[in-house]
Amino acid sequence: HKHNEANGEDGADGSDDNRSWNCGAEGETGDEAILGLRDRQRRNFLATLFCSQGVPMMLAGDEMGRTQGGNNNAYCQDNEVSWVNWDLAGSQAALLEFTHDLAALRREHPVFRRRRFFRGRPDDGGGLADIAWLTPSGREMTDGDWNTAYARAMMVFLNGDAITEPGPRGERVADDSFLILLSAHHEPLTFTLPGPKFGQCWAVTIDTAAGMAGEKDDGAQHLAGEQILLPGHSMMALRRIAAAG
Repeated sequence: HKHNEANGEDGADGSDDNRSWNCGAEGETGDEAILGLRDRQRRNFLATLFCSQGVPMMLAGDEMGRTQGGNNNAYCQDNEVSWVNWDLAGSQAALLEFTHDLAALRREHPVFRRRRFFRGRPDDGGGLADIAWLTPSGREMTDGDWNTAYARAMMVFLNGDAITEPGPRGERVADDSFLILLSAHHEPLTFTLPGPKFGQCWAVTIDTAAGMAGEKDDGAQHLAGEQILLPGHSMMALRRIAAAG
């Protein structure tokens, strides 16, 4: 909940509708499990933002985990509550580097920066759509899957070969294809990568559980149909690559 006591309005100011979760403790804590989960959730939010279409909108300090101490209306706090402190602690410096790597990945891949809406179907009546939604088992989602209240995980396929808008000089734009694994479940969950029509081989480019973002030469690779155990409350993005050999 909000912590606006310092504003002198008896907590009546600021929104009461806070879509937030304290991860098990309200405010500061020394519990390493809670601190680790909070760090992972920060990376989840940032990674989701930078993998989404449209203009990424961030509040100054999000890139280093600034919290304002829970004050959601710090209009009158010209002090440590609202200042951006650049004397970064270890976890803050790591989050800033993670955000930098996310921004670089987005800049390098136009599939994350489309200016037109997805169609959700192949333009030529065959092949792959520009976007596909899959269950953790690797099959494409049905209407029933969308209406399953207990579902907490899914995969999203972004087709880099189906970008419809042209480049600045009218040229065709093509990019790598990506598969994004999302899990809001609290326990580890097994994902089965889809069949080879989506891609034969995949390289990990974002792993919020490991705090990794970017295209690494030594990044883990996975094959079509392979299973990946994703930790609870985490996200992974895979880039389609040519199969070795």
